[in-house]
Amino acid sequence: MTKTVVGFSKLTKEEKINWLAEAFLSDNASAKTVLTNYWNNNKQLQQLHDEFIENTISNFYLPYAVAPNFIINNKPYVIPMAVEESSVVAAASLVAKFWQERGGFKATVISTTKIGHVHFIYEGNFEELQNYVISIRPKLFEATEEITKNMRARGGGILAIDLKNKTDKLPNYYHLKVSFETKDSMGANFINSCLETIADTFQKDGIEIVMSILSNYVPECLVRAEVQCKMEEFSDKNPYQSAEKFYRAVQIATVEPYRAVTHNKGIMNGIDAVVIATGNDFRAVEAGAHAYASRNGHYQSLTDCSIDNGIFKFWIEIPLALGTVGGLTALHPLAKLSLELLQKPSAKELMQIVAVAGLAQNFAALKALTTTGIQHGHMKMHLQNMLNQLGASPQEKEKLTRHFKDKKISYNAATEALEKLRVK
Repeated sequence: MTKTVVGFSKLTKEEKINWLAEAFLSDNASAKTVLTNYWNNNKQLQQLHDEFIENTISNFYLPYAVAPNFIINNKPYVIPMAVEESSVVAAASLVAKFWQERGGFKATVISTTKIGHVHFIYEGNFEELQNYVISIRPKLFEATEEITKNMRARGGGILAIDLKNKTDKLPNYYHLKVSFETKDSMGANFINSCLETIADTFQKDGIEIVMSILSNYVPECLVRAEVQCKMEEFSDKNPYQSAEKFYRAVQIATVEPYRAVTHNKGIMNGIDAVVIATGNDFRAVEAGAHAYASRNGHYQSLTDCSIDNGIFKFWIEIPLALGTVGGLTALHPLAKLSLELLQKPSAKELMQIVAVAGLAQNFAALKALTTTGIQHGHMKMHLQNMLNQLGASPQEKEKLTRHFKDKKISYNAATEALEKLRVK
């Protein structure tokens, strides 16, 4: 069968699968079984999933879990997480309990401004361009009034339209920087619609519009989360030494990019899990967070730490453009359920919750790294995945879990232990 196809999107789901199986998959029957096994038996729900994107042939599930016992600004939360990495939820839950006994997490939204740009080329006189922008600005606001009407009624809308000269970076390159407040909506479609309308109105001889698009770098949509305790409360054994070592680990991630990337990846383990569970765009959040980590000219830790006057403090400041209305948050049943579990938060409250999840994840990783090592807890959680790969029965899993309770875990060790168990 040919490996090219015309009109693929017009085929039924079954026809798509048949073509794929025959053209690319050696075990046709097995492949078809795998794909159809993940269809939802609820036809209405399956149709909803099918219509999210084009060419849907099945569903790719992530485990959906909750981490309880979080206290944020003196309010209890259970945080939903969609993630496949084995230790993430366990670590978050453990840290939630740890800080629950020490006053919980504090979180503050610093700002909520989002940004978009109309990028253009202009070879004329800069002063003339400045005067044109000043004269046309009221018309740019006026042109978007129909789009912004509902958002303005909720207290949002376009905050400012400013000309930025970027000719020192690229010859003849300028952009209009447009600032937005989108309230409880993430606002991507709203922002892009406004920008394209502004671009249509922004017409002058010599101006060549290149593109109009929002930015996922949102350093003005910023949230801070923190924890603190007395030094003697940091741990049961050698609390002062443990806290100092933790502090050094954060310092290393601040100056060493090789460490900072892995350090921040751990933060995003927690953040992405909540962002996905609530139907938000984890790719946009990832891109914006990593850009923010480079804001000082080199890539560094998103978290910080201090030890002053016997007080340990650990915090994160991170840009998060999130929404609690619109998009998948209104369509995906589990996204809606997640927001209900979080007590129907505003976008600001969701920013705080997500930042706390990232801080908790980072605290768990650094505490492990500077004490027992990261593999001690991680491999215990990963053991079940190994045993599943090896085809262990429920009884074998139970026995091997007890066997490895106080032993070092590796794939080879698990294989050998399972073989010995079966010989016995």
